[in-house]
Amino acid sequence: MPSPATPATPTTPTTPTTPTTPTTPTTVSGLLRSIAAVGRDRVRGGFSRPVFSSAEMDLRSWFVEQAEERGLEVVTDSNGIIWAWWDTASGVRQDAVVTGSHLDSVPGGGEYDGPLGVASALVAVDILRARGTSLERPLAIAVFPEEEGSRFGIACLGSRLLTGAIDADSARRLTDADGTTYADAAASQGQDPGLIGVDARTLAQLGVFVELHVEQGRGLIDLDQPVAIGSSILGHGRWKLSVGGQGNHAGTTLMTDRRDPVVAAAKMIVSIREIARTHPGARATVGRLQPVPGGTNVIASRVDLWIDVRHPDDAVTAAVVEAIRARTEVQAAEEGCTALLTLESLSPTVHFDVGLGGRLQELIPAAPLLHTGAGHDSGILSTHIPTAMLFVRNPTGISHSPEEFVEDDDAEAGAVALADSLAGLLS
Repeated sequence: MPSPATPATPTTPTTPTTPTTPTTPTTVSGLLRSIAAVGRDRVRGGFSRPVFSSAEMDLRSWFVEQAEERGLEVVTDSNGIIWAWWDTASGVRQDAVVTGSHLDSVPGGGEYDGPLGVASALVAVDILRARGTSLERPLAIAVFPEEEGSRFGIACLGSRLLTGAIDADSARRLTDADGTTYADAAASQGQDPGLIGVDARTLAQLGVFVELHVEQGRGLIDLDQPVAIGSSILGHGRWKLSVGGQGNHAGTTLMTDRRDPVVAAAKMIVSIREIARTHPGARATVGRLQPVPGGTNVIASRVDLWIDVRHPDDAVTAAVVEAIRARTEVQAAEEGCTALLTLESLSPTVHFDVGLGGRLQELIPAAPLLHTGAGHDSGILSTHIPTAMLFVRNPTGISHSPEEFVEDDDAEAGAVALADSLAGLLS
């Protein structure tokens, strides 16, 4: 376990804050429209907002501005997590009710994955203020960095650092596609990379976490409901498969003399799909492939590909990965190549806190229960505090894509459901 990090900023205020009337739109759809131009990807479509990019930093600044307009006290901790606090009269930050999400995206991602939860949290504060809600517990909105893992390869990196689910030294050494380390990237944005790591003091302030997120599937379409309560997160992990061969000239090397890792990788991708299909409920995806050196007239010397594997039963996930390992080693040898499969991250199946989930069902009784196949910061935090999730209907059923969508009415219904949930937990 890494040593506790020293928080960058004191987290207990000397005086409580009272939310005030914001000057910006107090609807979720209005808030999202105000950031719709940030990080637009003109090549892929959708949005590309990797951690520490100008787009993600602009969104972080946007959130800080929105939170401060509402009278919340904003603190950025040593792991780059932003906390916006609405304190009780005592000003003591203990047993807090927390909501929030993330602002980074996958490459060419949708508009709602992450920002919907952040915007909904801000609007929920507006709703609670309009109702004259009196807090018996403090409320915080959290914005976690690198939830998608699109730049440094580790999903939910901010919450993993907070809880000690990843070693701080290992995190500092992570590199992006350009070879920039996480430590250097953090330092370039004013963070002290020497302070990242498990933050026991902040964790001790947290009581429960309720994360609102766009649904990343079709459950609510079929149920004809705008909002659902999360029941569980499928276990999932990421593995890197490196296939080594012999780099050579595309024009002078006979087909019979080749040790081409691209050919081996092509066989592997097909077999990965077939292996997953033999395990009901399993998902296995190759979403990224990188030949080295990557020239059109060059036989590659190596191909790196990344595999995402998921299943509700962690033992099945392990069996799928082991089958992939065995099959790819054989396929590599058939092409005179080598194959090395290494784990990059693994999150076991999460069953959200039963007591907290039951309380949410009392507070928003029309909401059905749904599991999700997508990972979230709530899953990482679940090992330390009770966590829960709310999902808002996505009529396309598509996520991690520009086609991801939420109707305005559903977005507002989600914010109301979140406000109802928080009100019940705060009293």
